[in-house]
Amino acid sequence: MEDDRNWDERREYRRRRRVRSQIMAYAVVGIFLAAMAAGAVFGIGVISDRIKEKKQAEELARQLEEMSQEEEAIVGTPVSMEGTAAEEAAEETDWLEELVAATIEEMPLEDKVAGLFMITPEALTGVGQAIQAGEGTSQALEKYAVGGLIYFGQNIQSREQLTEMLANTRSMSKYPLFLAVDEEGGKIRRVGGSSIEVPEVGDMWNIGESGDSAQAYEAGSTLGSYLYELGFDVDFAPVADLVADPDDSAVGRRAFGGDPALVGEMAAAAADGIQAAGVSACLKHFPGIGAAAEDTHEGMVVLEKSAEELKASELAAFQPGIAGGVHLVMVGHVSVPAVAGDNTPASLSEEMITGLLRGELGYTGIVITDAMNMAAITEYYSSGDAAVMALKAGADMILMPEDFREAYEGVLAAVKEGVIAEERVNESLKRIYRVKYRNSLEE
Repeated sequence: MEDDRNWDERREYRRRRRVRSQIMAYAVVGIFLAAMAAGAVFGIGVISDRIKEKKQAEELARQLEEMSQEEEAIVGTPVSMEGTAAEEAAEETDWLEELVAATIEEMPLEDKVAGLFMITPEALTGVGQAIQAGEGTSQALEKYAVGGLIYFGQNIQSREQLTEMLANTRSMSKYPLFLAVDEEGGKIRRVGGSSIEVPEVGDMWNIGESGDSAQAYEAGSTLGSYLYELGFDVDFAPVADLVADPDDSAVGRRAFGGDPALVGEMAAAAADGIQAAGVSACLKHFPGIGAAAEDTHEGMVVLEKSAEELKASELAAFQPGIAGGVHLVMVGHVSVPAVAGDNTPASLSEEMITGLLRGELGYTGIVITDAMNMAAITEYYSSGDAAVMALKAGADMILMPEDFREAYEGVLAAVKEGVIAEERVNESLKRIYRVKYRNSLEE
């Protein structure tokens, strides 16, 4: 009986491995075919390239045929089930990396650069208020293959309207597309504040006062569940800022509290709840803006803390969520001169992003800036300069530049001129597409 069970387990293990391999291979074949079609449209149909692509597609087809025969070749050397979980994890990583690499390899530079931006549908299409996705959206996505779109209350009229707009938008993009929203619960709830009926999620401050991280997880799960049903796949939540007094902070009751250990535990639990529902969470606003009474929407905000003070307080609140595998971290525009060396906003500082967030905290996921149309950025930098600085500092995605086209052209020129290496762009795209493909294949 034990042998029969192990035999069934081995058979199931091999079946799952084969299915995942086929998904990856089919996806890569699709990428090649799409690239060939795009080449025909834009007149890039060089014969040698087409032959190379055809051979690659044929090789993948051959591999698919071999995989289809593997199921029938179950008989063979017995598989030790002790190593199955580790082997599955390694194989999943391998085929995901291959899929990501194949996607990026086929991208023209213009699409690579556009893929680093997350903007509003209005910035993409030029309309005053986007409430549907039609031909204008399709044409705009063809020209600017942005990495994501973020939606606000003005874009939401009804459940049917929203789900249709998001589904249509997703179907029009030639690459996987992040569809994002700010849905924290409490005061910040774009969907919850609309006419769409969704479960009520209150202030994170109240949850923090309870001291019960299970409540934070449940809040995240609730938010993630209804966002997933509507068609979103990124939620810019939870807040990991430290707030001692909500009446003396620009963040206020959006935060869980002022104790680093408590906030870290709560934020990590909320992020887990969001991601368990199939939506990517985003810790914000690194390195922490809760201690500031000023608002980066209105101008420069300086946090006068030493590196040691920052590590013992604000950074400690981000560490549990980072260790837990949160998909995105949003870097705010607060200036920390004791760490950065000057008043450069954290979102544009290599010391803050590459040195602190990536280096000391070990974060390997997607780093996205806070909205770049805030006065803390626009009063001192052009859209193009700010976008280039953020990417050079280590950011992967630029959120809502004041002038998207200027920012896009600025980054494109910087890559062409060698100010930003194309490999540096590829590194960011790899981080972005690991999350995009993992999310889509887990649905």
